[in-house]
Amino acid sequence: MKKLKNCRMDKKNKTVMCFGTFDRPHPGHISCLKQAREYGESLIVVVARDVNVKKIKGRLPRKNEQERLEEIKKIKFINRAVLGQIKNKYNIIIKYKPDVICLGYDQGVCETELKTVFKGEIIRLKPYKEELYKSSKLN
Repeated sequence: MKKLKNCRMDKKNKTVMCFGTFDRPHPGHISCLKQAREYGESLIVVVARDVNVKKIKGRLPRKNEQERLEEIKKIKFINRAVLGQIKNKYNIIIKYKPDVICLGYDQGVCETELKTVFKGEIIRLKPYKEELYKSSKLN
């Protein structure tokens, strides 16, 4: 994985994609999204579907997927916000063809599996005051 300084120099025409539930966005989410934006000229944010959140976290988010999507769309530095896929979670990557995928420091994504469908850069983002701004503590 590349360091932030190296990628900033090489971000021209790059599209970055990141993923999350974003149930009640907080400063930790904003920090991660800003970090992701530093890796490219365009940032696509994929908001997790309700059914997938229930599968992964064992509960539905407080806000439904449409409400969460609309909140993310309001963030000025995000170029596009879309709902994730229900069945094949990787179809969204194939559809938008990002150059870089940024993962939250605590996202339970198997990078080895991700690399089977995505050949670009995969970057783990740094936490922002995780003792204060971790969704599992706030929700």
